[in-house]
Parts: sequence; structure tokens; C-alpha cells
Amino acid sequence: MVVFVEELSAKILLDGILPRLLPGGTRHRVVSFEGKSDLENQLVRRIRGWKEPQTDFVVLRDQDSGDCRKLKTKLQQLCQEAGRPDALVRIACRELESWYLGDLESVERGLGLQGLAKQSNSSKFREPDRLNNAAQELKILTKNSYQKVGGSRKIAGHLDLSGTNRSTSFRAFCEGVRRISVG
Repeated sequence: MVVFVEELSAKILLDGILPRLLPGGTRHRVVSFEGKSDLENQLVRRIRGWKEPQTDFVVLRDQDSGDCRKLKTKLQQLCQEAGRPDALVRIACRELESWYLGDLESVERGLGLQGLAKQSNSSKFREPDRLNNAAQELKILTKNSYQKVGGSRKIAGHLDLSGTNRSTSFRAFCEGVRRISVG
């Protein structure tokens, strides 16, 4: 399985969760780009140029302020242009940090903090995918303990993959990866 992501923090997160998410023996590689434009500009060429047969492709991109459906359609069209209409495309709503806010217990454990998990039931964090600036919310919540790359490394190993994460986009990503990895 090859996963294309827009930035290093997403690569670090996925390197931390994919070994637990994929069936034993499934090899994976996460390729990070220098932002969403770089990802979109190189995607077709990188998929077409991939030399290993029997590779499943996944594309993960932050929604940011864009329209989720339009972004997904655009990425699916690029995959189709590359000859891989079967590639799994997932959008992190609104940004990757929403996935962390969906599992504050894991953030607490990963960053060695106390008292974060009890905020999971506050109205602000019940639906983290709706937050416009999840990264900023996470920094405030952790009193600046969260840093994009280091935080991703520390939190990834603690994220619950069983389906309890409050981020709908995280659950959709996990379900999609599981589905294509067995099929």
C-alpha cells in the first residue's frame, strides 16, 4: 500500500498507525509532499511511475477551507487520469489535528499531559471535524505542548483505531484502508 500525503506530519502519523491498522505482513509506504499543491501537481506522475504491481494507492489531503466534495472529486479525477480509478481518496476534515481532537485520551497519553480526556464531552470537541482551526485549538488545549511533527510522532502510537474516535473523517480513513487492504 502506498499513501500519498501533503506534509511530513501526516506521514509521521500514518507511519505510526498503519502497522496497527493493516493486516500482518502488509507492506506500506507513505510519501509526503511539500503541501497540497505539490501533492496535486505530482500525483498523476507518481502513480503512473510506480513500478511495483499489485499496489493499492491511498491519497490523503486536508480539507482546510475548501469544499470537501469538490476536493475529493478533483483528487479522484487525478487518480483516474493516472490509470488508478480504484485509488482510495480521503479528506481530513478540516485538518489532520481534528483526528487528534477526536481522541483526547490519546493526546493526553502521547504528550504526557493530564486532564485533556475529560474535555472530550464538551460541545467544542464532540464533532472535531467541524472546527475551523483544529491545529490552533490543539495548541491552546495543550498549552503549546503540541507541535505538528513531534506531536504527530508522540500521539500516533496511542490513537484508538477501534472506531471510537469522534472524528468522522478519521473513522472513514481507517475503514477505507482496512477495506482495500483485505480486498
